Amino acid sequence: MDWNIVQLVLWLIAGIVSFYFSIGNARVWTSIAVGFGLILLGELLPQAMPFLPGASSPQIEAMSYILGTISILVMSHGFQEYYVFSRTLELEGNKLLVYVATLGVIFASMIFILINPAPTPSTLKVIRVVEDTNWVFLSLINIDLIRKIYINVKDSPISKGFIAFMLVFVFIFLWRGSELYIQVYDLANPDVSRLFPFRYELSQICSNVGNLLAGLSVGGTFIYLARLLR
Repeated sequence: MDWNIVQLVLWLIAGIVSFYFSIGNARVWTSIAVGFGLILLGELLPQAMPFLPGASSPQIEAMSYILGTISILVMSHGFQEYYVFSRTLELEGNKLLVYVATLGVIFASMIFILINPAPTPSTLKVIRVVEDTNWVFLSLINIDLIRKIYINVKDSPISKGFIAFMLVFVFIFLWRGSELYIQVYDLANPDVSRLFPFRYELSQICSNVGNLLAGLSVGGTFIYLARLLR
């Protein structure tokens, strides 16, 4: 079984469902759905290298990691907004502002990557560690935040959807936490896979399983919520 293909297919489904959900539902869901949808772009970008003339492979790889960081920041902002909304029923802004602001950050990141020298392998490792670190700690914060949202909306028909989101972030924590473990030790010693083969292989398996379950659960959660909200 090719893990990369399976993961890509699952995130393709999850990304399409997420973006569609952001268009078809209330503003309060927009940042959450867009954040999850951006994971798809980060996963697809390395596969698009043959179709992006003028950009080097290191630049594209760096951008894919930056997209991952943007995605967790956007969705975390969305859950923070929903927490405030669940307590006050107050919401500012509109959908267009979320889309424009997100695209603006992505465009600015692309310009930054393109006008600077192509990242070296060591630079790419650091960027990836930064991405995975953001994912690991913000996943833990989001789990607690979603728990608080659930307490506020537990009498609502969509309350079970937030339980599903908590499960999603557990899988994401497993995925990104395993990646971070590998990346940190790889920075310290590039021969970590040879020196500690069992730990390395176990971390790889946990990362792949977490990735698969995260993609599957994200798509399923948004489909479930879409049915409840319509």
